[in-house]
Amino acid sequence: MVIKIEMLRCFTTVARHGSLSDAAETLDRTPSAVSMMLKQFEDHIGAPLFETARKSRLTPIGALIFEEARREVTHFENTVAVIEGLSRSELGYLRLAVTPSVASAVLPVAISAFVQKHPNVQIDIRDMDSAAIAHELSRERADIGIGTLAEIEGMQRTKLFSDAFGVVCRRDHPLAENWDQLTWASMSDHVLIANGLCAQITEPDFTPLLTNSRLMVHNTASLLALVREGVGITVLPRLTVTGLQDDVVFLPLADVTARRTVHMMSQPMNVLMPAAREFLKLIVQMMREGALLSASEIQET
Repeated sequence: MVIKIEMLRCFTTVARHGSLSDAAETLDRTPSAVSMMLKQFEDHIGAPLFETARKSRLTPIGALIFEEARREVTHFENTVAVIEGLSRSELGYLRLAVTPSVASAVLPVAISAFVQKHPNVQIDIRDMDSAAIAHELSRERADIGIGTLAEIEGMQRTKLFSDAFGVVCRRDHPLAENWDQLTWASMSDHVLIANGLCAQITEPDFTPLLTNSRLMVHNTASLLALVREGVGITVLPRLTVTGLQDDVVFLPLADVTARRTVHMMSQPMNVLMPAAREFLKLIVQMMREGALLSASEIQET
């Protein structure tokens, strides 16, 4: 048996609603038809997808399959939207995968400008780390990715900007008192909360601090919550913490050259959908004109 998109749509709808009847209403099918399709899907998988007949809780393998199925259904629906948009002579659909700092600090002004020029384009924005962005681009689940991205064969990559790393701590932290003389050595007596971006810092004096850290937090919101609670300090690029609340501060490091570089990546222009091509052009134009970011926060290409 071949797994069909309707099977995946049926499974993901039941998983989201937690009941056959609610899912059947959404799918405009009878509960018995939904149940039969689920049974066919489970027979093909060779394992149950739900723990009980009520379909309110996924099995471990069901949870894993749900994530994959959800992405495939979304990709299929996005593709249909693009095709239908093109048939109506519209630009279609734009899928963006960006890091959280880009999503909060860079994207709003770009999206505002884009929707003014192209109000009929449907836009899907997902924030994730750079590794996930590269994966989504490779699987053709995103049209454009913006993050710290290594070169991928067949993809075009454009450097947008770089921003300096610095210490992020509570405003009342001792390091905030003499921040103009802050170095890696200044941090040795304090608890460092590491994060995924720390791996980009290659300066020898930082290596012992990272090695000795006993906390690793990948989510920026969770990371900053721990800093606010006084659990420790962390190191982040400036743009990541743009618009910090008053109780948390970003402290530049003296004589430190470590920077995070952000790239925009996509398929070559000639194979991109019209909406993606237009968005790429807009970002490049805004960067060239200095309309995307403050010059005090970045180093332009």
